[in-house]
Amino acid sequence: MTLAVVSATGPDLLRLVAIPVFTWAAIRDIKTRRISSDVWIPLALLGALLLGWEGWLAWTAGGVAWTHEFVIPAAVSLGFVVPIAYLFWWIGGFGGADAKALLVLALLFPTFPTYVVGSWTFPLTATPVGALSFTILTNAVLVAVTIPLALAVRNAVAGRIAPVMFIGWPISWDQLPTRHGRLLGTPSGGARGGLDLDALRMYLRWRGLSLAAVRDNPDYYRNPETLPDEPNPPTDGAVAADVAVEDGGTVDAETLERAGDADATSDDPWGAEAFLNDIEGSAYGTTPTELREGLEAAVEKETVWISPGTPFLVPVFVGLLIALVYGDVLIGALL
Repeated sequence: MTLAVVSATGPDLLRLVAIPVFTWAAIRDIKTRRISSDVWIPLALLGALLLGWEGWLAWTAGGVAWTHEFVIPAAVSLGFVVPIAYLFWWIGGFGGADAKALLVLALLFPTFPTYVVGSWTFPLTATPVGALSFTILTNAVLVAVTIPLALAVRNAVAGRIAPVMFIGWPISWDQLPTRHGRLLGTPSGGARGGLDLDALRMYLRWRGLSLAAVRDNPDYYRNPETLPDEPNPPTDGAVAADVAVEDGGTVDAETLERAGDADATSDDPWGAEAFLNDIEGSAYGTTPTELREGLEAAVEKETVWISPGTPFLVPVFVGLLIALVYGDVLIGALL
C-alpha cells in the first residue's frame, strides 16, 4: 500500500495546522459557547509569519507571482475580510470568537494554496479573487443559510408546523438550565427575539434559585419584594460554571399573600430591571422586557421552543474544509 505524498510550499503546509485547531474550537463552541482568546494568538502569529514568508517567496519570483498571486489576494484578505469581521462583530452579527476566527483566517490564508496529493490537486476549483479567506467566508455564509432549512425539515418531519420552525425546536422546560441558545417561548414566537439562556442562568444564580423553585411559586418570585438583600455572583451564565449559589430563601407567607396584588408587582415584575442594574456590564444585551417574557414562558409552559443559536464558528469551520478541498462553492455554482 502506497501512501499519497502531499506536495506544497512550506507556508501552505504549515497552514494545515488550522484544521485540527478549528475542529477543536468548533466542537468546544457547540458544547460550551466559550472559546478562550488564547487559542487565536498562536495562529495569528503563525499567520503573520507565513504571510511574510510567502511574500518573500513571491517577491523573489517576481512578475505575476508577486502582483497577481500575492499582493492582490493579500490586499483582499486583509483589506476586506478583516474589516468585514470587525464590522459584523461591532454590530452584533458575530460573536467575539467568530470575529477572531475570521481575523486569523485572513492572516493564515491570504492567498489560494495548492496541495498536490498523487494525481489530485486541491482545491479542485480556483476563484478570480484568489484569497482563500474570502472563499472561506462566502462558503460559511452559504452553510449558515442551510441551517434554518435543516431545522424546518426536522420539525416538519416530526409534524411540528409553527412560525418558529425555521429557527428552533421544542424541549421540556427542565432542559433549559443545561441548553444553549435563546428561549423563544411558544410555537408562535413568544419572548420577542428570544431570551438568551445564559442570561436566564445569570438571573437565577443572582437570585440563588433553581428554575424548578421559581415554577413552584411564580407569583411569589414575580414580586420584586422577594429579591435577595445580598444577591449571588451571576457568573457569565455558562452551563458548567463551578459556582456556589446561596439558597434563595423560603417562601414568606405574608409576601406570598401580597404577590397577587398588581400594585406590588407592576413597577418591576420579577425584579428584572433591578437585576440588570445590579450586575456589571449587560446580560448579553438582554432587556428587562425580554427577561420578563422569557421567565413567563419558562414558568407557564411544560414545553418551550428554543433557538439553538448555532455559533458562526461552526459554518466557518465547514467553510474552511470545503475551501481547502473544493474551493469556492458560490463561484462554482455560477460558472
